[in-house]
Amino acid sequence: MPSDAADRNASASNRVQKSDEESWEGPLEDLKAQQRLVRNPNVKDPGYIRQKANNKLWVRERLAALLDPDSFTEVGSITGQPVLDPKTGELKSFVPANSVTGYGRVRGRKVFVTADDFSVRGGHADGGIFNKAPYGETLALKAKVPLIRLLDGSSGGGSVALYLKIGATYIPTLAGLGRSMDALNAVPVVSALLGPVVGLAAAKAAISHFRCLCSRLRFKHFWLITIYSVMVKGLSQLFAAGPPVVKQATFEDLSKEQLGGWEIHATNGTVDNVATSEIDAFLQIRAFLSYLPSSIFELPPSIQSADSTERREEELIRIIPRRRARPYDIRRLIQLIVDQDGNPYSEVSSFFEIGPAWGRSSVVGFARLGGLPVGLLTSDCMVNGGLCEFDLTNSDVWLTTFIGAIDALASQKVAKFVNLCNHFGLPILNLVDQPGFAIGSLAERMATIKHGASAMAALYMATTPIYTVIIRRAFGVAGGAFADPDDGTGTRVAWPSGDWGSLPLEGGVEAAYKRQLDSMKTPEEREELMAKLLSQFDEVRSPLKTAHQFGIEEIIDPRDTRPLACEWAKHVYEHILPQLSVHKQTAYGAESKPSVGRGPGYKL
Repeated sequence: MPSDAADRNASASNRVQKSDEESWEGPLEDLKAQQRLVRNPNVKDPGYIRQKANNKLWVRERLAALLDPDSFTEVGSITGQPVLDPKTGELKSFVPANSVTGYGRVRGRKVFVTADDFSVRGGHADGGIFNKAPYGETLALKAKVPLIRLLDGSSGGGSVALYLKIGATYIPTLAGLGRSMDALNAVPVVSALLGPVVGLAAAKAAISHFRCLCSRLRFKHFWLITIYSVMVKGLSQLFAAGPPVVKQATFEDLSKEQLGGWEIHATNGTVDNVATSEIDAFLQIRAFLSYLPSSIFELPPSIQSADSTERREEELIRIIPRRRARPYDIRRLIQLIVDQDGNPYSEVSSFFEIGPAWGRSSVVGFARLGGLPVGLLTSDCMVNGGLCEFDLTNSDVWLTTFIGAIDALASQKVAKFVNLCNHFGLPILNLVDQPGFAIGSLAERMATIKHGASAMAALYMATTPIYTVIIRRAFGVAGGAFADPDDGTGTRVAWPSGDWGSLPLEGGVEAAYKRQLDSMKTPEEREELMAKLLSQFDEVRSPLKTAHQFGIEEIIDPRDTRPLACEWAKHVYEHILPQLSVHKQTAYGAESKPSVGRGPGYKL
C-alpha cells in the first residue's frame, strides 16, 4: 500500500537537515520519515480501500491483534521503494514490499511473523522484494522460535506482470519453500489464511503444522456434535490457481468459494481449523502454540493448574452406555478427564481440538494433565454410523447402530497428529473406542487400508510415551493398532466397558454361523437363533475374562482415569521426555537440520 507523505506530519515531508558533519541525525531522520510512511496507512490508496471494503484488517492491524502489545520488532522496515519529488528530492510517498516480517511475542514467548500485505499488488511477486519472506523463515529456524504466517494473496508468488518488469520470463524456483521445510523440522509453523490464498501461498499453507482458515463462520453445536454453520462468504479461499486460470485450463466457471472455500478444504484436511473472524484465527493460533515448545530442543511448556489431579468424576462410571448400540458424547468424556483450565481458547476445558471438520471419526487435539501438555487421541462413535434416531413408540429402542469406524481421512488425520506430537515431544493420552476400519466399496475406493497402515506406522514408530485407556471397543487390525500401539510393551489399562476381539461379536456370529442362520425358514426364527448364539458369548466377552489371562494388564474404575493419567504425565515429563529431547539435539544438531542431510525430516 503506497503511503502518501503529504498526509503525514511536517517532520516527515520537511525533515531536518543536519549541518553537523559529525552527527548521523540527518540519515536517521530520513529513516524515521520512511518508517512513519510505511507504518501508517494511506487511507486514499486503492489497495487499502479495497482491503477495508472487504471487511479485512490491514496487515499492521493484524500484527497488533495477533501479538502481545508493543512486542513487534520489524525486520526490513523500509524494504520497498521511496518516491521522491523529481524537482526537490523531497520524500513524497513510499511503496512498501508486500510482506511485513519481524519478531514479536505470543503469551510472553518469542515468535517470528511473516505477514502478507494484500493491499500491495495483491501479494504478488511484482509487488514484493525477493527473499524477504524466505529470509524470515530462516531467522525463525536459527532463533529456534515458532514461525507464524499471515497469508493473504499469493505470498510473493508469480504474476505475469513480473515478466514485463524484468524483461524476460524465468524458470520457476523452489522460491524459498526449502527453507519452509527446514523450519518445519525444528520449530512450530502455523499459517492463518486471511484471504484468497493462491499458488505459492497455498503451498506455504500446506507446509505447516497448523492451518487456520478464516471464513467468518458461526458454529452451533447440537447434541451428537452436529455442526450448523452460517458463513459470510468471500473472505478466505485456498487454491493452486484462481478461477480465471482454472476457466482457461479446465473450462470450469467457478467462484472463489466454489473452487476453494472452507467447505472444501476444512473437510479434506488441507486446512485444520476454521475461524469465525480474523481475531478468532489469531486466538486459535495463540492457543495452539501454548501447548508446544518453541523448538524440538525444549520440553513443552507446563503451567500451574488449579484443577486437582485427584479429581474423580462420578459421571464417568455411567457415561458409556451398558447397551452396546447406544452412543455417548466423546467430547464430554474428554472434558471430564483433562484439566478444566489451561486452554487460552476455552474457559471450560483444556482440550483444544484440531481438525474437527475432517476425518471426523477420529478426534485429536491438545490438552493438559496437571498443567502438562499432552496430545489426545480418540474416536467419535457418532460418526460413520448415521444420525441419532429414537423409535418414537419405544424410547428405549435405537433405530440406528453407531459405528465410528476409522476411514481414509480419519487415518490421515491420526497419522498427521501422532507425527506432530512425536516430533515436538508431547506424550499422547490414547482413549480407545475403535470398532475397526471402514468397509464397503467407498472405503476401498478411498484406499482406507493404505491410509490406515500409515496411521498404524505412525503409532508404532512414535518414540513419545503413549498412555492407552481402552474405554469401549477394540476390534480387528485397527483395534489392535490403537489398543496395542507399542506391540505389547506399552502402558495400558481398560474400563469395565471394554469390548474386544478379532471381529465385533455380532458380525462375527453372522459369519461363523451363516449356514445355520440362512437355513431358518422365517425372519423370526433366524432372529431367535441369532439371539441364542449371541447369548453363548455373553460370559466370555467380559473384559474380566481377558484380565484373568493377562490379555489386559489392568481394569480400572473409570473415575480413577484422571488421577492415573496425571501421575503418568508427571512421570514421563520428569524421567522420559528430557532424555528424548537430548536425542533430538543429537539427531538435528546446531543447525536444526537432520544429521543425515535433508532427511528424514518432519512428515507432513
